[in-house]
Amino acid sequence: MIILIFFLAHWFLSLFSQTFFLHRYSSHKMFKMEPFWEKFFYLVLLISQGSSFLNPRAYAILHRMHHAYSDTEKDPHSPHFFKDVFGMMIATKNMYLNYLHYKIEPEPAFRGNYPEWPLVDRIGDSWFWRIGCGLFYIGFYVVYATHWWMFLLLPIHFLMGPLHGAIVNWCGHKYGYSNHDNDDHSKNSLPWDFLLMGELFQNNHHKKPNSPNFATRWFEFDPTYPVMKVLHWMRIIRIRKI
Repeated sequence: MIILIFFLAHWFLSLFSQTFFLHRYSSHKMFKMEPFWEKFFYLVLLISQGSSFLNPRAYAILHRMHHAYSDTEKDPHSPHFFKDVFGMMIATKNMYLNYLHYKIEPEPAFRGNYPEWPLVDRIGDSWFWRIGCGLFYIGFYVVYATHWWMFLLLPIHFLMGPLHGAIVNWCGHKYGYSNHDNDDHSKNSLPWDFLLMGELFQNNHHKKPNSPNFATRWFEFDPTYPVMKVLHWMRIIRIRKI
């Protein structure tokens, strides 16, 4: 039971950091927050993603490119140009590393207006941090696992951030239904969207990329949006008016 609680906590905390901080804030600026809270959620991102920490700048650049070139050859992670999800993950990783290490520069339209904290970025991208987090996951399982099959969950902990992105980009552009004609292959993937905290409403999101609520129809529910509303009410964030 402890292992399952730990796995689910890691899954949803990492996922929340990705959809709330990396996607809705860093990439789209759907809300504003004071410098203190930006740094607070930056640290939450570092800790929750752990060994699979994703740099907000590089993430934002790739995601803005994804919207601009959705499901075309210039899309950094369209599933329609790869034989399988692993090929897409490797190609995305290579492009991500190029932007992370400034080997290439993005087009001007994709630059700027994303959070940067060089110290935390260096820590999150260091092998010391990644290996240290991995050893923590292994140690936790050694102490608390009660069945051998639980150890099969360990690889997911190591690659939590990129795995969430791969599921969203692969499934969200291949499987499900469409509410809108966006001139791409974006789909809404109910009922699995709940497990991705709104991220699988890709068709809705591509239609209204700056809307903080990814659900548009009465039977759709974006779990992250109510959390944002509470944070807005608490004046931790200020949601932009669309």
